[in-house]
This record gives sequence, C-alpha cells and structure tokens, in this order.
Amino acid sequence: MNKISRRTMLQEVSLAAGLSAVGGVWAEGEPKPSTSPNEKLNIACIGVGGQGAGDLSSVSSENVVAMCDVDSDRAAASFNAHPKATKYTDFRKMLEQKDIEAVTVSIPDHNHYVATTAAMHLGKHVYCQKPLTHSVLEARHLAKLSQHTKLATQMGTQGHAFEGYFKLVEIIQSGMIGNVTEVHVWTDRPNKWWPQGMMSVPRSAPVPATLDWQQWLGPAADRPFTKSYLPFVWRGWYDFGTGALGDMACHLMDPAFWALKLTHVESVEAASVGGTEISPPISSVIKYNFAARGEHPAVQLTWYDGDNLPAKSLFGTDVVPKIDNGSLFIGDKGKLLINHGDNPILLPLKKFADAALPTPSLKRSPGHYLEWINACKTGSPTGSNFRYAAAMTEAVLLGNVAIRSGSKIEWDAAAGRVTNLPDANKLLHNHYREGWKL
Repeated sequence: MNKISRRTMLQEVSLAAGLSAVGGVWAEGEPKPSTSPNEKLNIACIGVGGQGAGDLSSVSSENVVAMCDVDSDRAAASFNAHPKATKYTDFRKMLEQKDIEAVTVSIPDHNHYVATTAAMHLGKHVYCQKPLTHSVLEARHLAKLSQHTKLATQMGTQGHAFEGYFKLVEIIQSGMIGNVTEVHVWTDRPNKWWPQGMMSVPRSAPVPATLDWQQWLGPAADRPFTKSYLPFVWRGWYDFGTGALGDMACHLMDPAFWALKLTHVESVEAASVGGTEISPPISSVIKYNFAARGEHPAVQLTWYDGDNLPAKSLFGTDVVPKIDNGSLFIGDKGKLLINHGDNPILLPLKKFADAALPTPSLKRSPGHYLEWINACKTGSPTGSNFRYAAAMTEAVLLGNVAIRSGSKIEWDAAAGRVTNLPDANKLLHNHYREGWKL
C-alpha cells in the first residue's frame, strides 16, 4: 500500500479476521529495512501538546521532520521548537510525506489504532502511547500486524525500562518468594485527576479557533464540542478514553505480565461504583484470572482504583509506606511490594533483612525511548513491543468489558470472544464513522 487515502484510510475489514484481508508492506519473514546506527532517524510526531510534548522531547535527538496536532495553541511551544519540521493537522496527510521513517502517536485513546495502523501500513516504525488501543479487537489486530510487518514498535510504558522493574522480575523469577498465585495492583486515579461517572454530556460550546474539532474526533461519531471532553478529561468518556483502568493499568500491571509471563486472561469479574453507559465508574475492583502456564501456577490479579485498596491484612504485620500506585505479589515463600518507579521491597521485612538479591540476569535498557530508536535503526528488541503490549492491553480492556456488562465474563482467547455473555462481544470493538473505517 503506497498511499493511505485521507478519505477512506483502508478498505473496511473485519478486525476479528486478522490479516486475511489486510495488505502488508513486506511479506512474512522478510527482514525490515534498517537505518544505519550512525545516521539519524527521520521521525514524525502525531500529537505534540501535553504528553506528546514529552514524547517529542524524548526523541528530539533524531531528525523531527514532521509534526501533527489538531490544536495549534497547545502545540505552539513544540511547533516553535522545531521550525524546520512540516506542520499538519491531519495525520493521514502527514503520513504521505516521503521522508518519514518512524512515527510517535501521542493522542487520545480512540485515535491510537487508526493512526498506528495507517503508519504501519506505510512501512513506518511506531511508538504509541498507552493503552495501545481503545478496544480489545484493535489490540488483537495490531499484534498480528506487528508480527506481519516486523517493524520496530514500542508502547509508552516507560516503567519497563526502570531498574526497579528489572530487579522485581529477577526476584520473582529466581523463586525468592516462591510460586506467586496472587497479585494486587492499585492506583489513586481517577478521583484526583479527572472526573468519571458522568450521567450526561454538558451543554455544547463554540469550537475554539485553534482547534480542528473534526480531526480531534477522528473515527468517533460526530457531536458538538464541549470543554468537558478536552484536554485530558476525555479519559473519563468511553467514546474517547478507557478510564483509570486504561490510563494506569498498562503501567502498573506491566511487572506482573513480565515477571509471571502472563498472556491471555480466562475470566474477568468487576465490581464498580458510579459507572454509566457513557462514562467509566468512579471506583472499581476487578479480578482477572489467568490459567497455569507451564511450571507457573494459576494467578488471580486484582485491580483497585478510586478509593479502593487491598486489605491491610494482605501485607502482614509489617508497617509499609503509603503507596498511591503500587503492586503486591504474594508467593508461598514471601511477598514483594513495589511503589512503581522505586525498588521492590521484600516482605516480611525481618525474614528478608539480610537476603541477597539475585545476580542481575536481564540486560538493562538504555532508556525507554532509546530502545525504540535503536530498534528502528538496527532491529534490536524493545521491551514493550506491540506483540507483548497488545496481549496486556487486551486483558486490561477486558476489565472495562466486564464493568460495562455488569457480570463476570469468560474469555476464549483463541476465538477472541466472550463465551458466556454474547452481548458483551459488542463491546470488543469500535464503530468508526464514515471516512475513518478500517
């Protein structure tokens, strides 16, 4: 596919059908092209305000040749910092620029898939913010597309490069805390960051002169502008975001997926407060059940958000620091606690006071963004590549399916469907408006 039409993008295909109807740039097994490690990469950035400004800054050691943002006001500082880069409001038009080799995607969740897929079909390496996609079937499709194209990919889970995460994985895989059968993961969001549980859409307002509202909506259904959608607060609306779960779980569940080699979930059960048809709940507790994996036993991972926290009894008698975003791993020989971004803590403290950590066995990251840049140039691996990230994103977003279904769901990963609640399958995919169908 040499060009993506700004009108139709790609022919409409069934996401569940995988790649059978989707063209690719290279045949399966053919190596991807590489830029010389000594040459700078030509990068284009989709979304350069907010989080996008940080992503742009992190790849600015390379050649930033194009930038796209729908809000010229929020993007002004980034635009001014790179005067030679060609500026766009429509990423579909930007992707036709011939010298682009790699793309960063730092825009609201509902646009992740269309932007990422368009770039990959044109043979461009992609860095995409988390969650990788807005829907479960989008994640499954991107995993297949990534395998097919063999492009360098990375999801924006910066913690995957943290030293504390490497130590956590080595501790758990060394067997220091034994067989892990429970993981508890919690966040202080959304209450401190943006509202959720909205009952109705507030009154419309004039579209700001600096905003291209139709491009911001992208594949979402047309509707009037309201300040309650952006910036950032779009996370609290199902049409655009995925709530506290989508915002934080790809960060906080990452160590569990990595250390315990989790892939597809078997069932998900959620209890929540304050959710509506259009907005995620103000708080939730979600239980994810994973089957045994070879020598690894079955695992139940419990997610807590809003004001919910794991029971204090789970931590034992030790006094532990207050942690707003943390994980607790429970094994049959001990426990491991981590405040995300810090080093892990072995519990009970007395038992592990003099314990030596395992000899480092994992190759450390040169840096989250540099991993991806190096991969674009040389084909070296990335920690949060799309095949890994898609499986985690699928499991994370099934939590929202369980919340919205109001019932426990049983998941058939091979078939890509909920088996016990047929209506829940309607929540696995998005409906794109005309002109954005994939």
